[in-house]
Amino acid sequence: MIYNFNLGIGWASSGVEYAQAYRANVLRKAGLEAKFVFTDMFPRENIQHMTANIGFLDSEVIWLYTFFTDCKTSPVTYTLKQLEATFGGKEFTFTREGKTVKYVFPGTNVYYTVYMADESSDWVHRVEMVSRGCLVRKDYFTYCRIYSEYYAPLDKQAHLYQRRFFNEDGSIAYEEITDGDIVMYRFPDKLICSKEELVGYMVSRLNLTEKDVVIIDRTTGVGQAILQNAAPARIGFPIHADHFSEGSTDADYILWNNYYEYAFAQNRHVSFYIASTDEQNRLVKSQFRKYMGVAPKVVTIPVGSLDELKYPEGERRRHSLITASRLASEKHVDWVVEAVALARQKVPDVTLDIYGKGGEEDSLRKLIDRLGCGEYVRLRGQQNLENVYRDYEAYVAGSTSEGFGLTLMEAVGSGLPIIGFDVRYGNQTFIDNGKNGYKIPVHDRMEKRERVKKLADRIVKLFTKADMEKFHEHSYKKAQNYLTVEVEKRWVDLLS
Repeated sequence: MIYNFNLGIGWASSGVEYAQAYRANVLRKAGLEAKFVFTDMFPRENIQHMTANIGFLDSEVIWLYTFFTDCKTSPVTYTLKQLEATFGGKEFTFTREGKTVKYVFPGTNVYYTVYMADESSDWVHRVEMVSRGCLVRKDYFTYCRIYSEYYAPLDKQAHLYQRRFFNEDGSIAYEEITDGDIVMYRFPDKLICSKEELVGYMVSRLNLTEKDVVIIDRTTGVGQAILQNAAPARIGFPIHADHFSEGSTDADYILWNNYYEYAFAQNRHVSFYIASTDEQNRLVKSQFRKYMGVAPKVVTIPVGSLDELKYPEGERRRHSLITASRLASEKHVDWVVEAVALARQKVPDVTLDIYGKGGEEDSLRKLIDRLGCGEYVRLRGQQNLENVYRDYEAYVAGSTSEGFGLTLMEAVGSGLPIIGFDVRYGNQTFIDNGKNGYKIPVHDRMEKRERVKKLADRIVKLFTKADMEKFHEHSYKKAQNYLTVEVEKRWVDLLS
């Protein structure tokens, strides 16, 4: 079995979660059994809805908190009718507005607020119970009640003091007793005094053997607990981002990225590291030799793959650009918006569609309004882009750091040339300057205005001077190295 450990997942997931989803698909096709373990709490969503959203099978997902129960990963199917059956015949009034239902029990000073899985179904995700104006309990459901939270008033606020996790039959599997950041887990036969220890206990319960593999995608708060309990399984660490700080590194000292410092320090216990590009592989190996005097196994396996190349069914939309990412500040989508508005002066019909969700969405909307470019720059939200890229003429990226760049891979898989900055590692991997796009030289002291102008200049150059047919052909040629059948072979060689 191949166990893949991560922290959380969301509707606007990062590249790590999408990398795992790609890995799940590749391992599935290769006939290698895998599980994906998530260790964060998910009080506002059912984890299954988010994992299924990006392609995990329910049977592949393990959630830390239900691992110790017999409840399975499942969509929400618990109904209002089932909930009402627990009321014991009490009279109630019922109101509903969208995803929110309210039950009021006359003469009791008690009401329930129910949060549904969506606006149209009767599937219950959670129930908040209020007595005499105080929140006292929250129940969480999938096909049964999976856990409850218990609250007491403290400093005029609801204070969480306990969670109970249930089996399918309603019996208590174990309890979490909490006081702010201090937690303790009470099992029938033991007490566990921290979440890290809980993670370690879970790993020990996997009964791993030398035939198993443990891949740790994120180490924060869990890496040590996993590593200490995973023997004799083989341990692997993927490198998802730039792994060191170049500005704080000199001939004698290297400052590792905090996310990888522990993983690198424990190299004697690690069976392999996975870089997503050959360039990062070479750099990591040279830095291990230079700064640590060791030579661990480092392999290159792309974090994503393409089942097939995508070709347009008709003509691509003329002078159309696409960008896709989390809408986060480090992606610099605002630079792309400004660059397209500037390029519009010379390419009057250029358009940009922005796909993704994130914290910068409101800021981008305001920028689009301020620039008056809403007719040709559009926020498209989170969508399945599998058959979307091929309708566009080119891809543009504003990011100044990409460990791999899944959207870049998907773009070349649909034949798109790419415009982006000449930065490690994704842009340098997927852009052959002047052949399928443009890599823009950049340095830390370059002001935003200059970066925007250079992006705009390359957009104009692409649409007025480039041989687009040859650029499309070159991207398709590059994409062949990332076909699933090729990536599959690398995983099989590593894990078999």
